[in-house]
Amino acid sequence: MPVSDFELIQSWRQVLDLSGLAAGQSVALLTSQGTNEQTLRCAIIAVQEKGAIANRLDLQPVNGAASFSRDPLAFVGTTPLTNNRAAVEMLKASDMVLDLMTLLFSAEQHEILAAGGRILLAVEPPEVLVRMTPTAQDRERVLAASRKLQAAKVMRVTSHAGTDASFALGDYPMLEEYGFVDRPGRWDHWPSGFLATWSNEGSAEGTIVLAPGDILLPQKNYLTAPVTCHLEKGYVRAIEGGFEADHLRDYMDSFNDPEVYAVSHIGWGLQHRAHWSVMGFYDREASIGMDPRACAGNFLWSTGPNNEAGGTRDTACHIDIPMRGCTVMLDGVPVVKDGQLQEDV
Repeated sequence: MPVSDFELIQSWRQVLDLSGLAAGQSVALLTSQGTNEQTLRCAIIAVQEKGAIANRLDLQPVNGAASFSRDPLAFVGTTPLTNNRAAVEMLKASDMVLDLMTLLFSAEQHEILAAGGRILLAVEPPEVLVRMTPTAQDRERVLAASRKLQAAKVMRVTSHAGTDASFALGDYPMLEEYGFVDRPGRWDHWPSGFLATWSNEGSAEGTIVLAPGDILLPQKNYLTAPVTCHLEKGYVRAIEGGFEADHLRDYMDSFNDPEVYAVSHIGWGLQHRAHWSVMGFYDREASIGMDPRACAGNFLWSTGPNNEAGGTRDTACHIDIPMRGCTVMLDGVPVVKDGQLQEDV
């Protein structure tokens, strides 16, 4: 069911208020051919209501011939800002960037943030944005979980399906996604509500068994049979299973880059307004799948780049894998038990 402009403008107002947008500040709305017109239209109105200046920067798409998918996360790193200094300088001069296009994992995004800019990504369908409009309580929940993760030395993940993997922690920062950008240099994603970090290089060890119903992104597939991933020294060394395992290996191998098999970020979902089942109601080109990424009690791990955290891997292949029914332990204390948040821990 679509939402009205009124509902979406109300959501934008809340996001901009939480982000501290002030009258007289400049907001760059970064768009491309895939930008949702209702999202853009309502964002401009909300920005102008705040007394801020709204500037639209519309850029031509790239990676179409290289990517296997229209999903903006199917081929990352190279964006319409690559080698586009005029556009980068405009964004650096803006107080806030509303990314309605997707800049994730690009060097230019890091440059804008390092200059003190704020970037908010918002590319999900309008009704998903409205359902998961961020709140101050979302921020509190994510930051409370982050304090536990920052203090931990080891994350261990198990499941009844056979997962038993461990990750040493401490070398990389936190990825705290609560849906708004309330300080200079901050990036966030609306909708969201999850926490992650990156394991120490070479430390990921064990076995991860993807059970039926677990999800591959950007493929946007609910698995129908088990897929087993063997981790050794920070890399996925083997993927076993039937057709879906073969399909995953074929996709990853197509990038011709061994770094696509490196373990990237690891964490868990904290958003109670996100739902595992939602992805199945959308065409694969309509959504990037933030519901399963953020839904409360998942275990979310990924492969590929770590430049988002200050690392050196900038491979173009990034796969997010939300899993259900896992137990996530920090130094032996569960923060998720059998897929249920343990928020009182």
